Amino acid sequence: MRRRVLVGLCSLCFVGCVRPLRPSLVGPSAQPVLLPPQLFREGVPKNDAEWRAAGQEAATLLSQYIAINTTNPPGNELKAAHWLRSVLGREGIEAQVFEPAPGKANLFARVQGDGTRRPLIFLNHMDVVLASPEYWKVDPFGGVVKDGYMWGRGALDMKGEAIAQLMTLIILKRAGAPLKRDIIFLATSDEEIGAGVGAGWFVENHPDLIRDAEFLINEGGTIRADASGHIEYYGVGTTEKSPFWLDVTAQGTSGHGSRPTPDNPVHRLVRALNRIATWQTPLVVTPTVERYLHDLATIETDVARRAWLADVRAALKDSAAARALTADLTYNALLRNTISITGLKGSDKTNVIPPVASAALDVRLLPGQDPAAFLAELIRVVADSAVKITPQGPNWPATESPTDTELFRAIVAAAHARDPDAFVTTPPLTGFTDSHYFRRLGIVSYGVSPFPLNQAESRGVHGNDERVSLDALTFGVHFIYDVVSRVVAR
Repeated sequence: MRRRVLVGLCSLCFVGCVRPLRPSLVGPSAQPVLLPPQLFREGVPKNDAEWRAAGQEAATLLSQYIAINTTNPPGNELKAAHWLRSVLGREGIEAQVFEPAPGKANLFARVQGDGTRRPLIFLNHMDVVLASPEYWKVDPFGGVVKDGYMWGRGALDMKGEAIAQLMTLIILKRAGAPLKRDIIFLATSDEEIGAGVGAGWFVENHPDLIRDAEFLINEGGTIRADASGHIEYYGVGTTEKSPFWLDVTAQGTSGHGSRPTPDNPVHRLVRALNRIATWQTPLVVTPTVERYLHDLATIETDVARRAWLADVRAALKDSAAARALTADLTYNALLRNTISITGLKGSDKTNVIPPVASAALDVRLLPGQDPAAFLAELIRVVADSAVKITPQGPNWPATESPTDTELFRAIVAAAHARDPDAFVTTPPLTGFTDSHYFRRLGIVSYGVSPFPLNQAESRGVHGNDERVSLDALTFGVHFIYDVVSRVVAR
């Protein structure tokens, strides 16, 4: 359903449309273009020109941040943490850097409020995934501005979001805004590898620093725009699927490649993987997915699809409708447990039959699914006792945050300030984030994307030519500020 909850604007919220930001000549060697303190003497940016200036500063900072290569593995987040600490230090914000392992780091900073309300956490991760330069149009770690975009690995996931969060903190600090909540800025390691010494390590080893928080803003949301730039909806991430990564291992007789063996483990593995790849896991409609698809029906223009989304349970009973819906990669991932074969390993020599062959499976389970039952069914599908399927690590059950909160209402109000008819919904995330660590502590955690993105731009996440437009960056700084100021400022 459409949510049209409006809240009053606090004295620090100035909302205005953002005109296009002109491309700037920033790059990895540029120095921060710090805005003069007098710009904010009367408060936060209050007109288009001042918000464009804030966006320009964000672009300069993002360029420098992208230029710090934090590809994980190995991550090398310590260098990024030191850079963030220096940026915060220039604003008079003290930050602690924890080094749980050589080259790894988590950064914690806290801006004090008056304590009348519990703190809000900005969570972001410093590490990024691999970028292969030969497939990019620019240096993925150059922090290059081209065609009105900031290009680079992490521009969207999630150094760009981190800079939008950081700029909100800086603006509030420069303005001397009286706060009713502390604001915590937490930058972590190892999100992209799903383990390690990042957010989970911090929650386990320093819960005293964050356990009193009420709200958390992280990645995992979306502002979906069409090709023309029109915003179709604001999506707030309240829940996500659960990762259940598996190793598949086949054993057999090794030997010379010129003399094939009947129990070649590679052959055995291939047969097992073929069964896995062709297995259609059952369709399941969770309440959150049903609500989200029903929301989408209200903006769907195709008559048939609108009817299917409005009542997806009924639609899935029709084979033609089910085929059409599951042909959409996102809908398919929201309606079933999914399996992607992502890694293969056999011999490193062409003429050697290895004794062991293995594969990695990226399994994502819907909320409420039993990992043990799923594994037992997968073993039945493979039907080969010589093939072992084992979990790579612990499984984290899916978590969900409620929407009847001050922060959710603030997100809706910030969206409506831009468009009174703005559509706000709660798309479940097919991936997963570090929010689950904090939801387990009772902290309401939302995925809030600051950037309007069309489908082509969204493909940059973990893909080639990742980039964020300078217009979107300015929009994001303004939007995150508008959301947060509503819940932290007196």
